[in-house]
Amino acid sequence: MTETNEDYKGYREPLLSVLKHYEAKVWSEIEAETTRGAFKGIILPRSETADPNHLVIKMDNGYNVGLHYNTIEDIHIIGRRVADYHIPEKEFPYDPIKRNVTLLGTGGTIASRLDYRTGAVIPAFSPGELYGAVPELAGICNLKTKKLYGVFSENIGPQHWVGTAEAIKKEIENGVDGIVIGHGTDTMHYTSAALSFMIKNPPVPIVMVGSQRSSDRPSSDAALNLINSVWTAAHSDIAEVMVCMFGPTSDQYDLLHRGTRVRKMHSSYRSTFRTIGDTPIGYVSQQEGLKLIKHDYRKRRAECKVEIDTVFDERVSIVYYYPNMKPDIIDSLVDKGYKGIVIAGTGLGHVNKPLYPSLKRACDSGVHIYMTVETLWGFVQMYVYDTGRDIMDLGVIPAANMLPETAYVKLGWALGHTHDKDKVRDIMLTPIAGEITEREPIDGYLIFQGGLPELEDFMKLHMR
Repeated sequence: MTETNEDYKGYREPLLSVLKHYEAKVWSEIEAETTRGAFKGIILPRSETADPNHLVIKMDNGYNVGLHYNTIEDIHIIGRRVADYHIPEKEFPYDPIKRNVTLLGTGGTIASRLDYRTGAVIPAFSPGELYGAVPELAGICNLKTKKLYGVFSENIGPQHWVGTAEAIKKEIENGVDGIVIGHGTDTMHYTSAALSFMIKNPPVPIVMVGSQRSSDRPSSDAALNLINSVWTAAHSDIAEVMVCMFGPTSDQYDLLHRGTRVRKMHSSYRSTFRTIGDTPIGYVSQQEGLKLIKHDYRKRRAECKVEIDTVFDERVSIVYYYPNMKPDIIDSLVDKGYKGIVIAGTGLGHVNKPLYPSLKRACDSGVHIYMTVETLWGFVQMYVYDTGRDIMDLGVIPAANMLPETAYVKLGWALGHTHDKDKVRDIMLTPIAGEITEREPIDGYLIFQGGLPELEDFMKLHMR
């Protein structure tokens, strides 16, 4: 049989010669003898920009391993499983008694499963595919899906926020009982904040969900996050924008975070999302259902009307202060026509004195500048030290305990309405969706940052 480029997809020299020597093609099931032991698995394709030195195989345990070409001593071909990127669909059962939920996709993998015949990860999105991958969903609700976008979350921006808000409005007016939004985790907290401002007093739950680990890994959180988010959208009475993601690192429950107070706090942990400066609204699990932590939330209403306010001025930036920051950072934003700047300052909301003339120039030029804190937890308190008072005298406005990212989104939204300084200030400092709280809970900082189970297990093991 004639070899094709697909037979060794993505592999280059020096590894390509090794694969051809053993006739080990992509999707071959092999057992490789190496200087570090034997490895059995399926050869996966590689990106053409990946390094040329490693053979990647998917092992039986679901994990991938890379084998350096100069460690390979022999390759035994067991068989070959050509990939089939198709999930057998099962008709999603309709039950007139169950509530109706719409799942809106923005590009992240909402659910997927491992095709054990081929070793490939297959994304699922249609109701039938989701039912085939996560059959538990059929016991929760009647599920409809709609793909809005197909982009990585780092490419999500204001135009996607607006489009998502418009899609949510349409679904609510069609009588849906809850909304789930599948979204990449990296910028989910920006989108949740934007939707919190753009969707005014929603009558049903709006739940954002993602996955830290793909479903080809035994430790995937995709299915559990999806089940709990769909359950929340169908059955909870919390009519707000929320993020539903793992609470502890173990498969116990998901936390429900308010959309304006949540932030991704770890690059790889499944329990990456945390409520900052507050406590989560509650937690949800398959065993116990919804358990509330807070009770001051907007309640579900039996109506099909919702108002959206989808304005956003993109001429807004966020700047994290660092020691020895130079004034040209601020000057360049002003010169480029930016109309709003959010600063994440040190301590209680401070920056160095060399920035003062540039901040003064920016404020005098009509740029709206708001101060947050890079500590994330805590309030801006610019009255305490002379530094803070001096910065306020320049025209910089403290933004209470808004998270920097939330303040960035809210400032863009505010400037979409007006550029009048007093009116913008009123919008920014008036709580709309929990982005400013009266005080922080005394236990929130300690207790809800990783979950109690791990802490209790650690104490039992090490504090005897």
